[in-house]
Amino acid sequence: MRILMITPQPFFEPRGTPISVYQRLESLSALQYQVDVLTYHVGEDVSIPGITLYRGPNVPFIKKVKIGPSWKKFCLDLLLFFQAIVLLRKNHYDVIHSHEEAAFFAVLLSKMFHTYHIYDMHSSLPRQLAGNPRWNLWPFVKSFEKLERWVINTCDAIITIGVDLEEHVLTINPEAKTVLIQNLAVLADDGRSDDTSTRELKERLRLDNRLAVVYTGTFERYQGLDLLLKSAKIVKEHCPEVSFILVGGDPQQVKDWQHRSNVCGLEDSMLFVGTVPLADALAYLDVAEILVSPRTEGTSVPLKIYSYLHSGKAIVATDLDAHSQVLNGEMAILVTPTEEAFAQGIVKLAQSPDLRRELGHRARQFARERFNPADYLTRLKGVYQQVTLTTSTEEQTSDVPAADQNRPSSERWLRLP
Repeated sequence: MRILMITPQPFFEPRGTPISVYQRLESLSALQYQVDVLTYHVGEDVSIPGITLYRGPNVPFIKKVKIGPSWKKFCLDLLLFFQAIVLLRKNHYDVIHSHEEAAFFAVLLSKMFHTYHIYDMHSSLPRQLAGNPRWNLWPFVKSFEKLERWVINTCDAIITIGVDLEEHVLTINPEAKTVLIQNLAVLADDGRSDDTSTRELKERLRLDNRLAVVYTGTFERYQGLDLLLKSAKIVKEHCPEVSFILVGGDPQQVKDWQHRSNVCGLEDSMLFVGTVPLADALAYLDVAEILVSPRTEGTSVPLKIYSYLHSGKAIVATDLDAHSQVLNGEMAILVTPTEEAFAQGIVKLAQSPDLRRELGHRARQFARERFNPADYLTRLKGVYQQVTLTTSTEEQTSDVPAADQNRPSSERWLRLP
């Protein structure tokens, strides 16, 4: 089977959607599918067996593409559309696998070139626009709602990364062929990094007599770093031995947040290390005693949560849908998104080593049972088998046993346990 995957992001970059795309590609490679990946000119090259990377035209004045909607992305997406036509005319593809807004033109391309279309839905783009002050304009939001509805009603299958997205899809089209494939942890083969590298990192960070609270991820507004900073001031008053380590952010963001922490008198309590290679990320999780996710907006599960769970460390997170879809009070401390509540959660764990160990153990056990590569591979393989082997919705419906009619749509479709 030959696949054209269109991913409108800088690929590869160590952040949410590109990491999720990388996981898809590794799995498709393991399934021995041939995949041509069309992506932006921005990003690091990757080498995966059976995967060929094609980049859109180089735009000299675009060196970086930020997360979220922008005119830069609109221009680059338009170039991807024309590049996709070139590839589709040159090669025979069985499936177009689109990510994010690429689905809006992939649905058209699939009809033009008579291919199947799988939509990999990482978020609801109309919701993104509605939550962005700059782009929350009625014409934009309504237009994207219509485009999203068109894709959901016409594509051959939809992969969602969270329960909230699956429910959103089925609200629009109860007969949509959806399957939930949640992300995997990053670098979590055994949940531990090399002891030597962890020890060296602790020495370099001067953590011998300090308790490390670690945040990993981007520094975008919705991540709640402002909440974390205000909480850190309160934590410092009760637990001066706590050190906050923030992993991520571009150089300018790191500089800005370092300045803000210094103004708050936290220069000795907050360390910003910037973006690190994925190969080094696990070591930072391993030096942590507490992992935090102070997100204040959004409904999609942050990819870092899966790595947090596998690390076996205690977690403090805001009690939002983005977290509660996966986390609960048995494996993490979930708090209201206020500085006082978040600080209280950190202080509670800082003062209780036994509670940290207990929550970390439960989290790791849950992750091993619930989010494993074998299940991920089975679900992804099932999507492709169903799409390419099923010729009509009527045939699928007639094959569903009566006892299965009340099961969720995705489970009926893929016969998942």
